[in-house]
Amino acid sequence: MEEIRVRTSRRGDLVEITGPLRALVARSGVDEGVAVLQSLHTTVGLTINENADPDVVHDVLAKLDRLIPRDEPFYRHAEGNSDSHLKTSFFGPSLSVIVHGGEPLLGTWQGVYLCEFDGPRDRRVAVQMLRA
Repeated sequence: MEEIRVRTSRRGDLVEITGPLRALVARSGVDEGVAVLQSLHTTVGLTINENADPDVVHDVLAKLDRLIPRDEPFYRHAEGNSDSHLKTSFFGPSLSVIVHGGEPLLGTWQGVYLCEFDGPRDRRVAVQMLRA
């Protein structure tokens, strides 16, 4: 098991981690298999989405903020980040990415993203490589 470490810069942020994942897969020597990624935080999710147009990241975060506002009168969580936990639950804490030919198998416009909802913070993603 290895980790990808990320320092996020905003409360809500989608940080592309495709490059670090590619490097980790290359170091592992796995030619065919699966990379399992797991966020080690309750307010960080993971997703695969378009990485060609930065407006996609903007649009995703803007829509999430409208769907799940930061402040709601019914929130009870004392830390004041209930919205962050809810957003993370929508995305989920883990991903499985097929490895083919020694590379993560992603479409032309796809990238892997760490989804920060309670930053800025130092974040960790555990990665376990499984051989086919």
